Amino acid sequence: MTEREATLHTDAGDLELPVVEPTAGNAGLDIRRLRGELGYVTFDPGFANTAGTKSSITYVDGAAGELRHRGYRIEDLAEHCSFLEVAYLLLFGELPTRAQLEAWSLEIKHHTLLSEEMKRFFDAFPRSAHPMAILSSATNAISTFYETYYNPSDSEAVIESAKRLIAKMPTIAAWAYKKSIGQPYVYPRNDLDYVENFLHMMFALPVEETKIDPVVARALNVLLILHADHGQNCSTATVRSVGSARANLFASVAAGMNALWGPLHGGANQAVIEMLQEILDDPDATVESTIARAKDPNDPFRLMGFGHRVYRNYDPRAKVLRSFAHEVLERTSGTDPMLEVAQELEARALADPYFAERKLFPNVDFYSGIIFRALGFPPRMFTVLFAIGRLPGWIANWKEMIEDPDTRITRPRQVYVGIVDRPFVPIDRR
Repeated sequence: MTEREATLHTDAGDLELPVVEPTAGNAGLDIRRLRGELGYVTFDPGFANTAGTKSSITYVDGAAGELRHRGYRIEDLAEHCSFLEVAYLLLFGELPTRAQLEAWSLEIKHHTLLSEEMKRFFDAFPRSAHPMAILSSATNAISTFYETYYNPSDSEAVIESAKRLIAKMPTIAAWAYKKSIGQPYVYPRNDLDYVENFLHMMFALPVEETKIDPVVARALNVLLILHADHGQNCSTATVRSVGSARANLFASVAAGMNALWGPLHGGANQAVIEMLQEILDDPDATVESTIARAKDPNDPFRLMGFGHRVYRNYDPRAKVLRSFAHEVLERTSGTDPMLEVAQELEARALADPYFAERKLFPNVDFYSGIIFRALGFPPRMFTVLFAIGRLPGWIANWKEMIEDPDTRITRPRQVYVGIVDRPFVPIDRR
């Protein structure tokens, strides 16, 4: 196959740019020689038009509303797989056989416990501490128990680190929650599967037996799968960027968690809940008035849960959530007026040309927050749940980055627009 090239014409000369061919989606222009040969850099705030890597993990087609992991449709994975099955797929490139899944699940179970010394770590935080702050801090902290696994070039050490992160994250998250409500920490149980164990640690009490509703466990399993990876988003790019400095996997993932904590990224589903609650609490607010505010250019109000940086169609993850939202809510809380408001808001927005012309369709955050709430999770835990789901994607991307011979330490350029040269003025003359 003949390699394609594109010619860039500038006042400093012309440059042939090799085309990096994709298996799907946008081709890339290799600009690595641009600065050295012509003295130019590209200017792309937010890197929305810049591919910093080649990846074979996740493909997102925003125009068609498609999301695939290693070639598998997210709808199929959500319907047929367990979360650990999808984690295995992301890390190793193939869906596991039954024997491989059993061995993988067993290995994860053997690493769910935290060191008893970590109890003092949790106790040191104020009760008001946000669970995301504890989660990212604890991720860094547990790395101190596994310094033998720091070497990014040791493939076995990387896998051992990955197992421990995936295994211990639900325990850390549940203990962060228990800390915030003043309840005793609950230890993991190896007779439960991954999602059931997390629900047990979150909601069990030592004074009574707690039964896990299979509908609730199934709903949380699907929610985690839907968050497992999404290409080169802000937090994943952060994990790769930190890892490019040869930082260990624990430190890189902790950095990704802090990026996810931002309200424009992982906090969006909590914002949806707050918006819907405001509509319910305000006697003068209606779905119609909310739609009108979203369309008013002079009103800073935004319709949370609609639109996406990538999708210009209906988010496929939102379709999956919408399909079983009623089942979850009927099982957990009977009827929820918030769901009724959400459905009416969605219907009105989809029927309005204003939103259709701007490709503002519901995204995964629109329904996930409602379902998380129905499952009993407080809003401050929503981003933590997102982090547990996204963890396999972060690890898979870090692993892919480390193994890629083209990887260089992340070092974006800038277009300098400040003062060029100023005479120094001694302090007594300023």
